[in-house]
Amino acid sequence: MKAITYSAFGPAEDVLKLEDLPPEAPQPGDVTVDLAYSGVNPSDIKARAGARPGVTKPPYPKIVPHSDGAGIISAVGDGVPTMRIGQRVWVWNGQWQRPYGTAATQITLPADQAVPLPCSVSFQTGAVLGIPGLTASHAVFSGGEISGQTVLIHGGAGTVGYLAVQLAKWGGAKVISTANPRDFARVQAAGADTVIDYADADLAEHILDANKGQPIDRIVDVEFGQNVETNIAVISENGRINAFGSAKDMTPTLPFYPLMFKAVTLEVILIYLLPHKLRTAAIKQLHTALTDDALKCPIQDVLPLTDCAQAHDLVQAGQRSGAVLLETR
Repeated sequence: MKAITYSAFGPAEDVLKLEDLPPEAPQPGDVTVDLAYSGVNPSDIKARAGARPGVTKPPYPKIVPHSDGAGIISAVGDGVPTMRIGQRVWVWNGQWQRPYGTAATQITLPADQAVPLPCSVSFQTGAVLGIPGLTASHAVFSGGEISGQTVLIHGGAGTVGYLAVQLAKWGGAKVISTANPRDFARVQAAGADTVIDYADADLAEHILDANKGQPIDRIVDVEFGQNVETNIAVISENGRINAFGSAKDMTPTLPFYPLMFKAVTLEVILIYLLPHKLRTAAIKQLHTALTDDALKCPIQDVLPLTDCAQAHDLVQAGQRSGAVLLETR
């Protein structure tokens, strides 16, 4: 199989290489997926660059990057029904705690990590569901029903935030989002009832004004450390903050008593470690929204496998209007 590999941390153009690797035969409980697309995520860039705290060298001698992808099952191991051969699937945790991910023409992995793709959903969309899709679904719906509630989504123009806005609106919530003013129209088109400049000096006041002075039931946050004071000011008693990022402040001070005296639930989300029951629920929500035609997964760029370094650079640059994919067929 053809695959992109790296054996050392460094800039994408210096360390990523195209190689021919021997195909992996599926072991008991495994499937082999002939990939159509591989999704490129910020976590893939951080892993390749060696930007994870405390990690000084790659965990395996040779790594094929990327966790997300979609394709067709071409082989199964013992214990997996042969009827799965030919099934359209999307992949989650392709390169999580294992050396070979989806930046290749094939991947072999446990069968439950290859999820049947609804017939109405494209392979390109399937390649976005692993990290962005599951993160958005869990962040919006973790904690229960949102119909009739108000959900605040920080960073509604980002890949996860954009999906979260759509899912929250589909779930019956009033949606308030923060974004850069250049993205207001896009986030409103995704379903946000109100969009506010995330750099507004009176952000908390304007969030409450957008909710007729009432506090917010649930917050989905991409920058927890940066937004913690705002969140405390606007969250309701017994409210919930689901945070999936804090890149701009990795060591925030947690104001415990203000959170405690509102009895706020704080969940820190790492989608790679989502337990089976919660992952199953998030997958069900995603699939239902997709088949209801309530969720669109925008794609900004599709590049050939040979241009993996360019794809990494595009994701690292930020300010994207959609996902970056590699065509792996």
